[in-house]
Amino acid sequence: MNTPWIAWFFGGAFFANAVPHWVSGLMGRPFQSPFAKPPGKGLSSSTVNVLWAAANFWFAWLLVLHIGAFDLRDPVDAGVFGLGALLASAGLARNFGKLHGGNLRGGR
Repeated sequence: MNTPWIAWFFGGAFFANAVPHWVSGLMGRPFQSPFAKPPGKGLSSSTVNVLWAAANFWFAWLLVLHIGAFDLRDPVDAGVFGLGALLASAGLARNFGKLHGGNLRGGR
């Protein structure tokens, strides 16, 4: 069975990754990015984060709308995208929680 579900799953993951960078950048706040020192732990400027978010949104757009025939009204299509976004969000929350005190039980 040849389906574009893998692309849509990762499209959801890229979309989820874009959101915290976009919001932090719009708020004028520094946030972690792959371009900081050390990568993913140090802070990047709000401008860098807006640009990183735009790149992530672009990758999500390419993966979702240019591979296969994605239909947001189809529960399977939307579910695959949503699962990618949910799993990426959980991983990002855990990772950023280590840096911002969001893991209340000290999860590592």
